[in-house]
Amino acid sequence: MDKKDALAALGALSQETRLDIFRLLVQAGPEGRPAGALADALGVAPATLSFHLSNLTHAGLIVQRRESRSLIYTADYGRMQAVLGFLTENCCGGPSPVIACAPTRRDHAERTMPEDRLYNVLFLCTHNSARSVMAECLLNREGKGRFRAYSAGSQPSGRINPYVRDLLERLGFPTADLRSKTWDEFATPDSPRMDFVFTVCDNAAGEVCPVWPGQPVTAHWGFPDPSSATGTDAEKAAFTAEVFRQIERRIQAFAALPLASLDRLSVKRRLEEMAR
Repeated sequence: MDKKDALAALGALSQETRLDIFRLLVQAGPEGRPAGALADALGVAPATLSFHLSNLTHAGLIVQRRESRSLIYTADYGRMQAVLGFLTENCCGGPSPVIACAPTRRDHAERTMPEDRLYNVLFLCTHNSARSVMAECLLNREGKGRFRAYSAGSQPSGRINPYVRDLLERLGFPTADLRSKTWDEFATPDSPRMDFVFTVCDNAAGEVCPVWPGQPVTAHWGFPDPSSATGTDAEKAAFTAEVFRQIERRIQAFAALPLASLDRLSVKRRLEEMAR
């Protein structure tokens, strides 16, 4: 395997969901798994799964076959062995091959999420006008000193929901710098490196997101849309306040997680439990 092919394969596996897909297919063996089973096992939307499967297929790491109406995916073990061979050949070519290639046990600091730094967190929804904005403000207050929160949308409306802005101002949150913006702003090489990415509406969860550098921990937290409220101004404001309280409880639980004592998989499970 040449360097170009190795980089393509390693690049495909450098994203959390794609790595999870590949691991499931390796475990499944030659029988493989249908796309629907993969989506259920990983809790991802079909459109998102299709995007990642296409990436892995293009890198030559998986293959597909059709059985009746289902597409079955299997890991390409030959390709996997070629990648391992490339890594082994290049890491073991030095003067101390045994030391260079000996598997090392990851210590506690590597398995867990370090506590001594600020975590970047991105909240996503379709319009970035209500739920994601409230989550951003809440985490920046609740997690001050531990978390730095941002928000964005797949189809930003360009304005903050007026009932959300009014509520935040009444509760003493700074709102001058809030704006509705596209998630593309956070997918550039110069963007802050995200540690966590949350979708807070079902539409955003079902869309193909940009590939976030650094393999952030991801989760879906669905909340009602304040923009869907009907009735009088007072009723719309009350509905917005109730959604705010739901988000607040979730943010408080997240900010209280003992990240220094949890590995990434445990953190992801805790986040999924919160959503349920």
